[in-house]
Amino acid sequence: MGMSRSDNMRRIRSKDTLPELAVRRLLRASGNSGYRLHRADLPGKPDIAFIGRKKAIQIQGCFWHGHTCSEGARKPKSNQSYWLPKIERNRMRDETNGAKLAALGWKVLTVWECDLRNQEALAGKLRDFMRLK
Repeated sequence: MGMSRSDNMRRIRSKDTLPELAVRRLLRASGNSGYRLHRADLPGKPDIAFIGRKKAIQIQGCFWHGHTCSEGARKPKSNQSYWLPKIERNRMRDETNGAKLAALGWKVLTVWECDLRNQEALAGKLRDFMRLK
């Protein structure tokens, strides 16, 4: 017997996802530790926040956050009248939270799930972001 939609949705995590763990591993490997996770006192509860440096990293699923890659362009197979507006609301919320963080003097990097396909390029992207003043 198959899993119900609600059972499936319940299994989707919001914290400690595999992409999030991979980014944290790359950060630690490059000597960037001392971050905080999911700070509720910051707009959008960034996945990773370097408080003293005012740098935040958001790790987004391409499908759920409407990325421009092939996975993000994929449309839900069922109940599109619910899911398409939901994904658009996610995109708008991400933009709003990024703007709020920027207004507070924070630099924000979005890491997309598809970025994880090329670990070397992602490590470089993270290094460049952490070097920003």
